Amino acid sequence: QVQVVESGGGLVQAGGSLRLSCAASGSIFSGKTMAWYGQAPGKPRDLVASIASGGRLNYADSVKGRFTISRDNAKNTVYLQMNSLKPEDTAVYYCNADPPLFFPGRGTYWGQGTQVTVSS
Repeated sequence: QVQVVESGGGLVQAGGSLRLSCAASGSIFSGKTMAWYGQAPGKPRDLVASIASGGRLNYADSVKGRFTISRDNAKNTVYLQMNSLKPEDTAVYYCNADPPLFFPGRGTYWGQGTQVTVSS
C-alpha cells in the first residue's frame, strides 16, 4: 500500500524557517525524481522544488535562494528546508514524485499534505 506522510508545517512569522519532511512507504520513490508541491488557497498545485535520484536540483523562481530540497534514499525520505519565509509562501505543501505518482484505476496519488502559514 502506497503511503506518503508529510510533516513539519506550522505557523511562522515572516522571515522565519521551517523544515518539512516526507516519509514514503517502501521504495516507491526509488530511482525517481522527488518533489515538493505547494497549493495556495484558490490556486493550482505547483511544483516548488525537485531533486533527481542523481541529485540534480530544480526550484521555482519564487523560492530560489530560500528553500533547499534534499533526500535520504536509504530512509525513503525527502526534506524541504524553508528559510526567509514570506506570507506568499502560505500553502499546503505536498510531497510526490515528479511527475506525480499515477496508478491506473486510482488516479494520481497525493498524501494529506502539511499546512504552512506565514504571518506578516
